[in-house]
Amino acid sequence: MVLRTIKYLAFLALFLCTVSLPRVVFAQSPAPNPAPTKGHTGDDAAIDMDVYVKGADGGPIEVTAVVTLIAGTGQVLSQGTTLGGNIRFRGVAASEYTIRVVAPGYESVAKEIDAYNARVSPITIDMRRASNGKTGPGSLHMLLAPKTQKELSKALEALRVNRLEQARSHLEVAYRKAPNHPAVNYLFGVYFEQIQDLEKAIAFWTQTLEFDPNHILALLSLSETLMREARLHEAEMYVSRAVEADPSSWRAHAIRADVLFKEGLRGDAIKEAYHALELGRGHATGVQPLLALALAESGNKEAALRVLGEYTRDHPNDAPARKQLESLQATAADEDDAATESRPTTSTEPTIALPLPSNWLPPDVDENVPPVESSAVCSLDEVVQKAGKRVEEFVTNVDRFAATEFLKHESINKWGLETFRETRKFDYVVSIKQYRPGYFDVLEYRVNKNSPLEFPGGIETRGLPSMVLVFHPNNAGHFAMSCEGLGQWNGTPAWQVHFRQRPDKPNTTRAYQIGENGPSYPVALRGRAWIATDSFQIVRLETDLVNTLPEIRLFADHTMVEYGPVRFKSRNVEMWLPQSAEVYSDWRGKRMHRRHSFSNFILFSVDEEQSISEPKTGRKAKQRIEPDSLRD
Repeated sequence: MVLRTIKYLAFLALFLCTVSLPRVVFAQSPAPNPAPTKGHTGDDAAIDMDVYVKGADGGPIEVTAVVTLIAGTGQVLSQGTTLGGNIRFRGVAASEYTIRVVAPGYESVAKEIDAYNARVSPITIDMRRASNGKTGPGSLHMLLAPKTQKELSKALEALRVNRLEQARSHLEVAYRKAPNHPAVNYLFGVYFEQIQDLEKAIAFWTQTLEFDPNHILALLSLSETLMREARLHEAEMYVSRAVEADPSSWRAHAIRADVLFKEGLRGDAIKEAYHALELGRGHATGVQPLLALALAESGNKEAALRVLGEYTRDHPNDAPARKQLESLQATAADEDDAATESRPTTSTEPTIALPLPSNWLPPDVDENVPPVESSAVCSLDEVVQKAGKRVEEFVTNVDRFAATEFLKHESINKWGLETFRETRKFDYVVSIKQYRPGYFDVLEYRVNKNSPLEFPGGIETRGLPSMVLVFHPNNAGHFAMSCEGLGQWNGTPAWQVHFRQRPDKPNTTRAYQIGENGPSYPVALRGRAWIATDSFQIVRLETDLVNTLPEIRLFADHTMVEYGPVRFKSRNVEMWLPQSAEVYSDWRGKRMHRRHSFSNFILFSVDEEQSISEPKTGRKAKQRIEPDSLRD
């Protein structure tokens, strides 16, 4: 019931985008003045957006790439091809968009961008070579001749107005001219589906996939049709391929949720439905009745009522949904009346609650104070002074150190659920220098030979090794500190010291920077440090914001860093360096959780450059940055 509408939306919107590629593939200049979408207010003047597409070698892509500009609503605003790896969209409103790039021999890429920042820096898209010939959704294998494209367009228009005989006539002409083209076969399948000949529709869509294994529309159409035919195993196979081909397709996740629900996998169905809602950005609301049903059957009727209530408020004319809500309300009322006579459930599935928007964040550092020994006496001045000496040793010894950095990135939706997961592996080098009292250069270099150097979402995490500089003698006075007592961390006694940025002192610890050369916004921190009682090394730091920064839409920044000893035998030096770090951030509408882990440490000084060779290209990327900053 729910996904019937979804299919036709997919057909009308996505197919128009797919079959129009041959017609515009030779057009370098996109259509002007795309319609603005919700984004920045008060400064949405039209701009020109430069997009640079890079190939596997880091230079301009050597083949023609089709670049599509998609509004936040999902509407395709403009499309064109690269010339020398570059394309310019003219007259673009300064708002948020998705840029999708497809090129032969490469995996397709979809990147969310904020055109507001395109005023100061171009947009770079890094492409990966495809494995096993896989080029992602909308891959281009063969262009249609203009006359064939015209016949296909006429067939599409006839199907839209239900002139089926006329549609078939145009399709037959197109098929005679291009029998092996995926777009022709896909549309012939749509024709047979509309005349209720599902066997032939399935045959044509299957043939489409022979010519283009990642044809997203054929995969979606097959999975939905097979689901309606109760061929659930086959439906799940095709919709899983659709999700793999285009992880950003909310329709794929919506159909997958329906298939999983029909297979009795309610928990998995709920996750997929939430994922579809997040990706759909208002267009996937038709999934909510299905989600409510899955929640109710999993035992979480309260969450089901909230989801369905929200849907019926926005869709008052959906009679089946209203009836579903009334039935659910009546059932909930009966269960409340008979609460004392409730029967034990036979379901083995756990109840899945509708999470609160903030449930993805760890507790605030001031929400709960970890327990301490009441009898232990803590001398704050002594602890801070001795910890400061350790930090000075760290800065002196760390001329430079190199490590292998592993990053796990998770994107979080508005319900607090993980939607995307990406990983990166870097050769990592850091150098810390104090150029005047209390001010440090923290220079970081990252090299990634086998995957994109760019951080997920275009937001780079910097400065994690320098968090301990809070306790540097030239910085400690900038914070109000208190010793909470003697606690423990990982079984080791440690003094717990709370700190908070003083408003009357300069903030040199953390900053958010927009763009490579854009403005930098200092961020005041408060937090807690665990300092070993024997060595006075900082073993753990945890921080939160003193205040949010609405002007840059920074609403959460929770960071945890753990330190441990690393011995460098070549110089007989033992240093306490970051072992792992976790960052939770809600910035400019993007929620994320990142875990960084460091290993394979190498220490070298400026007069021992031969000791490390991995980051050669990274040296060229040297730049001064704000200490401990996150950069977009």
